[in-house]
Amino acid sequence: QVQLVESGGGLVQPGGSLRLSCAASGSIFSISSMGWYRQAPGKERELVAAIVSDGSTNYADSVKGRFTISRDNTKNSVYLQMNSLKPEDTAVYYCNAKLIPLGRWGQSEYWGQGTQVTVSS
Repeated sequence: QVQLVESGGGLVQPGGSLRLSCAASGSIFSISSMGWYRQAPGKERELVAAIVSDGSTNYADSVKGRFTISRDNTKNSVYLQMNSLKPEDTAVYYCNAKLIPLGRWGQSEYWGQGTQVTVSS
């Protein structure tokens, strides 16, 4: 059983910073990509940032220059450093991983339970 466990959400003032963490646990053969999505009330879930096994990254235009995604392959973990936060960054942030479970063929997609980020004065 593969699980993604997130931490690091909370309430922060505009201009502040937060760091989200996500660790994948369980029987994992390999992880091809990890990333963060977010969903604000009344909106669809959207990609925030993703990082693949070779370290290549992809960011939503709205967070470029403010957010940084990083990955620790030895810990099956991904991090999102969020700086210069804006009220429009308020959302539930979900960790995502595309991986091959041990003993299985083919890649599967997994989601964390979500962590609330609220940017407000």
